[in-house]
Amino acid sequence: MFPAASAEVNIIPVMAEDNSIKINDSELPDSLPVLALRNAVLFPGTVYPITIGRKKSLNLVNSAMEKGFFIAACPQVDVTKETPVSLSDFSGFGTVVKVLKTFEMPDGSVTALLQGFKRLRMERITAFAPFITADVTYLEDVAPSPTDTDIPVISDLLKEDMAEFMSQSSFGSKEPIAAMNSISDFGFLVNFIATTVDLDDFQQKVSLLEVSDLKERALKLLTMVRHQLEILHLKQEINSKVKSELDRQQREYFLNNQLRTIQEELGMDEEEDFTRMREAARKKDWPKSVATTFEKELKKLERYNPSAPEYSIQYNFLQFFLELPWGHYSKDNLDLAHAQKVLDDDHFGLEKVKERIIEYLAVLKLKGDMKSPILCLYGPPGVGKTSLGKSIARALGRKYVRISLGGVHDEAEIRGHRKTYVGALPGRILNAIHKAGTSNPVIVLDEVDKIGADGFKGDPSSALLEALDPEQNTAFHDNYLDVDYDLSKVLFITTANTVSTIQPALQDRMEMIPVSGYIEEEKLQIAKKFLLPKQIKEHGLSRGQLRVDKAALESIIQDYTHESGVRGLEKQIAKLARVTARKIAMNEEMPYSIGKSELKEYLGLPSASHDKQKGNELPGVVTGLAWTAMGGEILFIESSVSEGKGVLSTTGNLGDVMKESAQIAYQYIKAHPQLANLTAEEFAKKDLHVHVPEGAVPKDGPSAGITMVSSMISALRGQKVRSGIAMTGEMTLRGRVLPVGGIKEKILAAKRAGVHTIFISSENKKDIEDINEIYVKGLTFVYVDNIDDVIKGIFQE
Repeated sequence: MFPAASAEVNIIPVMAEDNSIKINDSELPDSLPVLALRNAVLFPGTVYPITIGRKKSLNLVNSAMEKGFFIAACPQVDVTKETPVSLSDFSGFGTVVKVLKTFEMPDGSVTALLQGFKRLRMERITAFAPFITADVTYLEDVAPSPTDTDIPVISDLLKEDMAEFMSQSSFGSKEPIAAMNSISDFGFLVNFIATTVDLDDFQQKVSLLEVSDLKERALKLLTMVRHQLEILHLKQEINSKVKSELDRQQREYFLNNQLRTIQEELGMDEEEDFTRMREAARKKDWPKSVATTFEKELKKLERYNPSAPEYSIQYNFLQFFLELPWGHYSKDNLDLAHAQKVLDDDHFGLEKVKERIIEYLAVLKLKGDMKSPILCLYGPPGVGKTSLGKSIARALGRKYVRISLGGVHDEAEIRGHRKTYVGALPGRILNAIHKAGTSNPVIVLDEVDKIGADGFKGDPSSALLEALDPEQNTAFHDNYLDVDYDLSKVLFITTANTVSTIQPALQDRMEMIPVSGYIEEEKLQIAKKFLLPKQIKEHGLSRGQLRVDKAALESIIQDYTHESGVRGLEKQIAKLARVTARKIAMNEEMPYSIGKSELKEYLGLPSASHDKQKGNELPGVVTGLAWTAMGGEILFIESSVSEGKGVLSTTGNLGDVMKESAQIAYQYIKAHPQLANLTAEEFAKKDLHVHVPEGAVPKDGPSAGITMVSSMISALRGQKVRSGIAMTGEMTLRGRVLPVGGIKEKILAAKRAGVHTIFISSENKKDIEDINEIYVKGLTFVYVDNIDDVIKGIFQE
């Protein structure tokens, strides 16, 4: 094993007695024993201590010390390699050195004091025992010219930079700096600094050893020293920042504690906030229990450290507590004529809703105080349910807030979170009260039928039960506020497209008011009085720039929209306004008034495909009436008959209830084959197929019962039904016709389809009488009690 030597940390090279030690090449042999150095490079003229770590290195040093021969100190390339075995394991350059002295250290290691004389280059290794021996070439340093004026400047720069490096690094003492400043020989100065400076990679020192020109070596060394100095400055800057941040945090901590103490002594800052809050609390018209709770929470805030996170949470809670309009109510405008005018100005029709609001105002005017009703407006989209809430608020002179409940699936959205949770917030209802600034606003709970439910986060519709119950909402409990709040004066208006998805208990707490769709005459009036003026204003036009005649509006309603409401109609009118604005901006020709013939240019081809009543040209085709969340629709029931074994099949994406209606109809005909002009034996040999067109659309419900039995009998007889008729009604196995719902929507669908006669259950007569005459104008109703009544009236003679 041939060990290598390694340099100790922060060891300063010792200057030789003669700074310009000279030896003749004749004194030096052609080959020398090699001492492999780890992480250390010796330069000529310096005396440097090396710790010996390997046994053969120690033998070489002791032998050289004893016999006084020169050795070659060469840096090892791979410092982790234990035994150099070839020339490539060495850096190639080294220094001729003599061992001056060896010391045994307290830890048992040996340190050798080596003196450098001349640079050399290893040419080849000639032996490995007893020591590595190599042929070497001795190299001379090229001294600068005595007249070179750069040399003093370079010397001064080297000394200045190295002095700064040594003073700021871990050398710590002034002796090495004084020793360096006393050096006058340029070559020795360069070698001294090169040996002393601590570089990141010792191979950089090897590159210095390779340079023969002392001036070039000095400039290269100056660059390295300055680079190390920059790294040292950067480290110090980073350390300073870290220390400064730690000091700042400690300083803020102590200052906050001192500030808290001073504030407690002088009653400053926070005490002013506490006084302000107490003063505001005294002016609040709230129950004694609420005042007690507020004072308790305020005292809790006073005990908190202002720098603690709990302080801001508690402070925000108390601010919200104070900002709620406890006992503050806006004054209602009880002028019934004014209220009626506002409602009529904003909405056409909707008489039932308007009547209910006027009734509420009338009682309020007589009694002076009453609980607000909870109204639920349900009907198809686009009929004005949501905007009606804003009109009601305007009519009453109250604040208006809308809360959208579509997709809400967390109970905490309604009741709030307990304030102990991170990021706790009050519920939407109290937030609405806070936003309104009064305790009696009009709050519209939009899309109450679309509330979601999450088993992990509770049921929001159940959370609404308390808020929407007039007997309970005098003490509504929000988890965030954690005290009762009176909602009895709030006028809640909920909206829905269908009541089937609303929880029954929630339905029971509300007054259900249907808001049906509009007939063509109503849509025409709404377009003329409301939609057209609104779009003219929103698009920056004047009345004279956009005129639409009656025929065009009727065509838009019939051919470009297919809806119960007027949302699609408004979009088409908005498109007319946009095209008009473009034509005006581009100075294009425009008609004085947009007529039916110009609609294709403005709106394109008609997009609505109404199912017009086809006249039932073939046997087995009967028109039914259906209700959907989008309003009323007409439904064609088709039946075909073929020879077979008495099998009934149904198609058209029918739901279970509708399939049962088909089975009931089939079984009724089977029990009464004479209705189809057949005997029982003949009927048993007939297969029936019932189909409801638009198979991609799911269909369900019992109201197609009489339509199905009529379609089957028509097909079995081979006799078509009369033109212009439609029907709706559930049938029993005994042939009774039962009443159904959605009558007004179905009537509107029938009128759109060109139907003039409707067969309906006698028990629905009261619903027809309840409908405004304008809706039933032009229709004939045939009231039936059983299937026989239906069959007698539907066939042509």
